[in-house]
Amino acid sequence: MRLEIPYGGGKQVVEVPDQNLGEIVYQKEVKTDDRVQIILDAVKNPVDSPPLPAFLNGGRKILIIVNDATRPTPSWRIITAILPFLLNRKIKFLVATGMHREPTPDEYAYIFGDLYPAIKNDVYCHDAKRSRCVNLGVSKNGTPMNINKMVVDADRVIVISSVEPHYFAGYTGGRKSFLPGVCSYETIEANHKLALSVKAQALSLDGNPVAEDMEDAMKVLKDKRIFAIMTVLDKNHRTCASFAGDLKGSFEEAKAVADDVFVIDLKSKADIVVAVTAFPYDIDLYQSQKALDNAKYAVKDGGVIILVSACRDGVGPPNFLDLLGSASTPKEVLEKIGQGYKLGYHKAAKMAEIGLKCKMFAVTRLDPAVAVKAHLTPVKTVQEAVDMAIKTMGPKAKVTFIMDAVITVPRVR
Repeated sequence: MRLEIPYGGGKQVVEVPDQNLGEIVYQKEVKTDDRVQIILDAVKNPVDSPPLPAFLNGGRKILIIVNDATRPTPSWRIITAILPFLLNRKIKFLVATGMHREPTPDEYAYIFGDLYPAIKNDVYCHDAKRSRCVNLGVSKNGTPMNINKMVVDADRVIVISSVEPHYFAGYTGGRKSFLPGVCSYETIEANHKLALSVKAQALSLDGNPVAEDMEDAMKVLKDKRIFAIMTVLDKNHRTCASFAGDLKGSFEEAKAVADDVFVIDLKSKADIVVAVTAFPYDIDLYQSQKALDNAKYAVKDGGVIILVSACRDGVGPPNFLDLLGSASTPKEVLEKIGQGYKLGYHKAAKMAEIGLKCKMFAVTRLDPAVAVKAHLTPVKTVQEAVDMAIKTMGPKAKVTFIMDAVITVPRVR
C-alpha cells in the first residue's frame, strides 16, 4: 500500500507491505455547510438565549473573543455573518491565546481574513503574563479566577469558538475561551495542574477535574451578558454545524455533534500507530503532543507511536521540554513533577505516561537533539520511521495510520 502523508505544507510518501497494513483512519466524511446562512440560523434561533439582535440591544461596550491561529475556527466567516448586527456599534476584539504566543501578521490575517485591515486597530491579544486581569473569585478547587479586564469592562461579550476533543480538558470550545483563553498565568497554572489526574482525558467531562474546574470557575461570570457562537468542523475545516446562545447550552449541543465527527471506532489496537499532525496543529511540539495522546488509545502496550509533525515554529513554551530533558526516563519525569508543578509540566506528564507504555518516534523539523530531549527518537522520513518500527516490532507487526491525530479520537470497542 502506498500512502501520501501531509507534512509541512507538502507530502511524504510511504509504502507499507500489505501484510503489515492495519487500519487507515481518516476523520469521518460528514455533511458540511459553509454558507453564511448556517451561522445566521444559529444566532437567530439560539439555545437558552434571546436572538443576537435582541442580545445586543442596549450594549455600549461589545467585546468579541476569538481563538488564536492554533485552532481552525472560522472566526472571519462568523464575524462576517453577524456583521449586519454590529454596524454602528463600538466593537473590540480579543484573541484568546491562553499561554500561547501572540499571532504573527500572517496569523492575524488567518484569524480575521479580509476583515483584518479594517478592524486591526480594535484587535487586542491576551497576554497571560502582561494583560491586566481582575480577580472575580475562586473555584472550589482553589483556582483563582483572574480574567482579562476587557471582559470585565464589556457589557456584552460574544464568544466565537469551535468544539472538538481535547486531550485533558475533554473538549475545546465553550468555557475554554475564558479559561485558559483570557485568564492570567496564575489561573492557567492552577487549572492545568489538575491535568495530572488520570481522569483528565479526551471526551471526559464528568469526573475530569480540569473540566469541572473550568465549569466552576465560569460561575463568577453568571451575571455577565455572554452570547456564544460554537461551530463543529470536519477534517477540511468546513462547518458541519453551528449553535449559538447560552455558553453552556450551545457547547453541549455542539459536543454531541463533535462526538459523531471526531470519534472513530477501530477493530483492534495496532503494534505501530502513525499519528499525523495536520495544519494548523503542526505549529509546534507543544500542540503536536496532542496527536501522541490520541494515538495512545490505538497502540498496544509495548508498541510504537510515530509522530509526524513539521513543528513549524519549533518547540513552543519551553517548560515541558526542559523538564523532559532533565530526566533520563519517563518514570523519572513523573517523579520530578511529583516534587513540584509548573505550568507546562502537564504536557511533560502526558508524554511521560505514553513513554511508559510504548516507544515514541518522531518525524519533524526539530533539531534531532531537541527530539531526543523530549524522549522521542528522531527519524528523517515517515518511510524510514515505519521501516524502523516494523523491524523493532517484528515482521508481522500491524501499522495503523491516523491521518489527523490531534482531533481524531480512536476507540477500540
